[in-house]
Amino acid sequence: MLKAHVLAIGLMTAAASFIAVPAHQALAASAKELNRDGDEALQKLYKGNEVAAAIGAKARGILIFPSIVKGGFIIGGSYGEGVLKEGGKTVRYYNSVSASWGLQAGAQSYGYVVFLMNDKAVEYLSKSKGWEIGTGPTVVLVNEGVAKNLSSSTLKDDAYAFVFGQQGLMAGINIEGSKISKIDR
Repeated sequence: MLKAHVLAIGLMTAAASFIAVPAHQALAASAKELNRDGDEALQKLYKGNEVAAAIGAKARGILIFPSIVKGGFIIGGSYGEGVLKEGGKTVRYYNSVSASWGLQAGAQSYGYVVFLMNDKAVEYLSKSKGWEIGTGPTVVLVNEGVAKNLSSSTLKDDAYAFVFGQQGLMAGINIEGSKISKIDR
């Protein structure tokens, strides 16, 4: 019985990987599009969230993923591309990829921004061969409850992440486990 489950999971994983390749290619954006979409997403976040704007003003780097597409039925995944800004200028491009399995069904899109608060966090992102959120620098996912307790004087962690623009039918957002890797544009 266990062998049958392992085989089924292996077959579904293989099928998901074949589906993911064309989706990744279809989602690839030009540098100009990523810059424009990143700027628009950041401004939208700032307009709707004073805490994000205050943190952004103090951040050493801002990693912006304007659109992540997530879907799954038992096996799931997400993909999106973004930009790293330092001093208001784009310095590199990245993608965010995750995979999961378990009780899940649906599809959704969302964006997220990670404010890198110190040189350690910026350097780790730059030098790593892929940063898996949850390892490396400490990342605090800021929701409404956390935001109430943050101010520019209480910022002590390496990075703060804000999720925004959720649309679709899939329960929950979790960026932990997402792998962020450099891409060329």
